[in-house]
Amino acid sequence: MKNPYIFGYLPFVTIVLFSLTFGVYTVGVSVELFKGIGLYAGMREFLTDIQLRIFLLVIYALLFFMVFSALKLIAETIHETAMLFFSKDVEGKSYSEARGGNVIYFFGALASVGGINSISLLTAVFLLTTFIYFVYVVFKLSKYMTIVSTIGLLVFEILVWAILVSTIIYILLKLYNGVIASLPFIGSKTD
Repeated sequence: MKNPYIFGYLPFVTIVLFSLTFGVYTVGVSVELFKGIGLYAGMREFLTDIQLRIFLLVIYALLFFMVFSALKLIAETIHETAMLFFSKDVEGKSYSEARGGNVIYFFGALASVGGINSISLLTAVFLLTTFIYFVYVVFKLSKYMTIVSTIGLLVFEILVWAILVSTIIYILLKLYNGVIASLPFIGSKTD
């Protein structure tokens, strides 16, 4: 008999790998920024280059770990809610069947190591992995759902994610505009 928990550690390992790859990229960008604004030399008085990079990596990896963990929690909540509305599987077979998709994220996290020097490549790998995982899960769940339920699941999840992302983008743009408007040398130009 196969143990159903054999891949139970994969979400944690995946989040750690994605956090480290995004963290390493951010460390490189931060060090270049610190050099550009003249802060790097002052930091080097207290820390060696390796210590500074390791400290920054720990901080950034922890921040990315929190972001990816929150995204996983939000994604699972949205998915479970969609399954509540559209699935007729009362035994939970579809849930255990879809858990095999964690391997997709694991391989995506391994692939992200190749794009460690490019934020666009890191983001592309993460988004492609998410898309492949989504297609896999919908394919696996479609065996337990009717066509109407599958379409309802797709529409529900896409709509909720679109609303969530749009709201976050709107809030960030409002905050950015508020900050720009409050700057004295930019906000009020009078002749």
